[in-house]
Amino acid sequence: MESAKEEVDTKIKVMFLPFASTSHIIPMVDIARLFAMHGVHVTIIATPVAASLFQSSVGRDSSLGRSIRTHVVKFPAAEVGLPVGVETFNADTAPDMLPKIAKGLNLLEKEIEKLFEELEADCIVTDMFYPWTVDAAARLGIPRLIFLAGSCFAHSAQHSVKTYAPHKDIKSDSTDDKFSLPGLPHRLEMTPLQLPDWLREPNGYTHLMEMIRDSERRSLGSVFDSFYELEGEYLDHYKKAMGTKSWSLGPVSMWANQDAADKAGRGQAKLEQKGKEEEEEDSGCLKWLHSKPENSVLYVSFGSMSKFPSSQLVEIAQALEDSGHDFMWVVKKKDGEDGSFLEEFEKRVKASNKGYLIWGWAPQLLILENAAIGGIVTHCGWNTVMESVNAGLAMATWPMFAEQFFNEKLLVDVLKIGVAVGVKEWRKWQEFGEEVVKKGKIAKAIALLMGNGEESVEMRRRARELSDAAKRAIKFGGSSHTNLLQLIQELKSLKLDRINGK
Repeated sequence: MESAKEEVDTKIKVMFLPFASTSHIIPMVDIARLFAMHGVHVTIIATPVAASLFQSSVGRDSSLGRSIRTHVVKFPAAEVGLPVGVETFNADTAPDMLPKIAKGLNLLEKEIEKLFEELEADCIVTDMFYPWTVDAAARLGIPRLIFLAGSCFAHSAQHSVKTYAPHKDIKSDSTDDKFSLPGLPHRLEMTPLQLPDWLREPNGYTHLMEMIRDSERRSLGSVFDSFYELEGEYLDHYKKAMGTKSWSLGPVSMWANQDAADKAGRGQAKLEQKGKEEEEEDSGCLKWLHSKPENSVLYVSFGSMSKFPSSQLVEIAQALEDSGHDFMWVVKKKDGEDGSFLEEFEKRVKASNKGYLIWGWAPQLLILENAAIGGIVTHCGWNTVMESVNAGLAMATWPMFAEQFFNEKLLVDVLKIGVAVGVKEWRKWQEFGEEVVKKGKIAKAIALLMGNGEESVEMRRRARELSDAAKRAIKFGGSSHTNLLQLIQELKSLKLDRINGK
């Protein structure tokens, strides 16, 4: 009887609260699914639109006997003046709706905290953008883990800039004047204009980031979608710099999505049944790839949060056409701009069978693992970086906002599996600035990425080595596999201590 009671007592219930943005939801839900794969009772709390992005995967996991479910909370659209269905941040979210969505999420705080209690959570894992949850966990007497989106390198670099302010020594706004990032394992240089604005000068976002860091220090620890062989020096450095525990559990996309159906639908809303045209589009792009030789196709994608004005799309299109390489391009144009140039471009490259354009969402996991793909042009969003590393692909880097310029440094200067397109200035999300990267720069990066010279071949070799390391990390005895088991065991021990009144 004692052993049966102990089994009941040590079975832990963990609640996951992802942030309302596709790029944050996807990896965090994968982490939740990993917990469920390893015997944890998992509940994911989400609003209806957010839940639609992952519910099919949760349903498949549940049908396999895993203890995982979604608890949907209604988004207060009417209270904040939004139409029903607008409740997440993505490339299509209108700027005037952003503060309303944020307000709606704030209104849900008390309801979500009550759920933590009613569902008898033994631990909560919440996105970094919910710093209030550390106080909720403290009131309930349970541990809180913070999910830090992005690379450990980026968080280490941000900590360096925040601590030492090396950019303050640069007095000009020149894109050529560089400063070093102090205290990091490698000597790395950046320009002030490549830094996020909240690091250059304090603003409202700076205050939010300070709240996040404070909540992190008061949490049990942080979890990353990364693995030790990829950025182990920075995982060690970050733990020491912050004085906190951290667990790298990645690559979560490879580990959680081993089913073809999961790969095909990852990150795509399932609000209603796909139409015949959409299904044909999904299979059409893969059929086109299967017709191409190995490593011959360049994949171009700037993530779920980015759009470009026509002036930039023209330069990309001309560079792709001039490159001579077959390409697949996921296109999102800025709202209200004339798309006739791209429509003509699509007809031309379709006729020559040199290019394939995907408008909107793409089955990226299936595309990247296709043998025809030889390289990728990326915005350096961490999800895409991890997925490209899994696939063993080198990258042409085109950072725009958030922590993407830091990720570029990791890829180009530390790991040496990337070539910079040459973007000079960080910009706010959904703002386009005046910088237009010319086709010559884009073409030069593509030539190095896809070329046969010594530097190109070596870069691709390193990318393949990291892919092999990623596969080892999630196998039994691998770095991420061991981290997950140790974390779950620690949570069980904390539960037992709580039961025993320690």
